[in-house]
Amino acid sequence: MGLIGESMDSIKTLQIRSTLSQAATLGMIVASALMIWKGLICITGSSSPVVVVLSGSMEPGFKRGDILFLRMTKDLIRTGEIVVFNVDGKDIPIVHRVIEVHERQDNGEVDVLTKGDHNPKDDRFLYPYGQLWLQRHHIMGRAVGFLPYVGWVTIIMTEKPIVKYILIGVMALLFITSKE
Repeated sequence: MGLIGESMDSIKTLQIRSTLSQAATLGMIVASALMIWKGLICITGSSSPVVVVLSGSMEPGFKRGDILFLRMTKDLIRTGEIVVFNVDGKDIPIVHRVIEVHERQDNGEVDVLTKGDHNPKDDRFLYPYGQLWLQRHHIMGRAVGFLPYVGWVTIIMTEKPIVKYILIGVMALLFITSKE
């Protein structure tokens, strides 16, 4: 009985160690992803260095599902640039082109008016009531590059939550079976 009991204890210890090792590995992966994200924020100067195009308002230039890479510098924003902005009261960033720039004489700041390339009118209907221009604090960054179609993964998981839950289930199943 002593030999069998020791063997069982040894197996339990190995299972605990294996589980702890896998948990530590998962923790390192998550921590690494967060460090990379925070590093990109510091390097690009943008609060969100990567965004997914969620609508067709910028077609044909950018299509729904494209991933945009953003950068924000202290340079003045100019007409023709593609910017990503947030407006007060809305959580989802918007990707549109600057069509007009208004420089304030009192402090040199610029106000911008945007429009989606595919939209018939400017974006003033998207801004809060009474707001005619975007200020610098509304702008998250300027588009400096893109990857076509890669953002569809995010769109599908957002619009079809069942896909997200299936993926989580598959990952959990893989995690559990990898311990055996």
